Amino acid sequence: MELRHRQECLSYGNGRLRYTGDEALGDMRGEGFQIGRINGIPIYLHPSWFLIFALMAAGFYSGFEALNLNLTGSRLLGLGVMTSLLYFGSLVFHELAHSIVAKHYKIPVVSITLFVFGGVSRIARDPSRAIEEFNIAVAGPISSFLLAGGFWLVYKSAGSNVVLSTLAGWLAWINIILAAFNLIPGFPLDGGRVFRAIVWGATKDYAKSSRIAALAGQIVGYAMIGGGALEALIGYKGQSNAINGIWLAFIGWFILNAARQSRAQSDARGALEGLRVADIMTAELPTIGREISLEDYAREMMRTGRRAHLVVAHEQLVGLMTTEALHSVPQEDWDVTSVQAVMLPKDKLHWAAPEEPALSLLDRMRTIGMQQMPVIAGGSVVGIVTRDSILRVLQARNELSTFARQ
Repeated sequence: MELRHRQECLSYGNGRLRYTGDEALGDMRGEGFQIGRINGIPIYLHPSWFLIFALMAAGFYSGFEALNLNLTGSRLLGLGVMTSLLYFGSLVFHELAHSIVAKHYKIPVVSITLFVFGGVSRIARDPSRAIEEFNIAVAGPISSFLLAGGFWLVYKSAGSNVVLSTLAGWLAWINIILAAFNLIPGFPLDGGRVFRAIVWGATKDYAKSSRIAALAGQIVGYAMIGGGALEALIGYKGQSNAINGIWLAFIGWFILNAARQSRAQSDARGALEGLRVADIMTAELPTIGREISLEDYAREMMRTGRRAHLVVAHEQLVGLMTTEALHSVPQEDWDVTSVQAVMLPKDKLHWAAPEEPALSLLDRMRTIGMQQMPVIAGGSVVGIVTRDSILRVLQARNELSTFARQ
């Protein structure tokens, strides 16, 4: 289930799309708490995961308690926690299936994150062919169906072991539901990606297929919101289920926003097609000295509104200072900490060349989690690419396109 949500929302008005944040560019930052690596892929837990894990464990605890197994409360709790861990292990398996197929096609996998709605695999770039998109997308549901089959075999073999048969039976059904839900043809669910791959293969037009799949995702989102509202207010045969209804509507809202974001990213990539780094960089180079305190840097950042500054010493580049680096230090220590202490030093600095394709740079920034990158030509810094500079180009091209249609 590849759902990605950002803090800022797209704004629509009079048929004009306004790029207002990470929806257009995609997330270029890390997320959550890293708990390990599998096959070289970092696994993260989003803070929201802890909430759903606790709710799942409590639900499984209640389920085992209802069986009257004559077990102590601590053992029932242990069973609930273990079942929850197996459930989330199933999610990791699902996302690993996506990731392994993506790596087969030489597409770098940035991370796998577990969060309140399940999991998400982040890849560094979109597939280059429809068949690649299809195979990557369908791998997740297939893996969940295979897991369901495995748990069903355990269930059939459990015999009189009530605990094992119950646990395996639940996990078999959960994986069937997970696979079936993800096959709903609404982007960015796996089924939506399969749908996009089919349309892409038929039309040979990636941008058009992305728009159609995103529209399908919005329709699915609205349908789930409406269904959830009816469930909460009316329910089945007059018996409402407010909790299930609210949860369904919340998932629908999440899918709706993710589909809008996907549409914005597709439009953004289309707008950047054919541009070079030189076209999206800003030649105005904001610089600061490495000796100033973080408190002074915060004032400079507030004054100019810039999120990144080149750090210089004796007119030579020595590093890059960003808002992320600033906030890595507690505010009470800003007055006694220098920029040099937290900046990204020059020898660890990623950089771009003016002739590099803009889309290639955007993919690279997403992969390494950077929101700013200096542009170097002939050994000298000639500009800087930031999220804001990209958004300015997108906004300008969108306004020109709108003007041309009038």
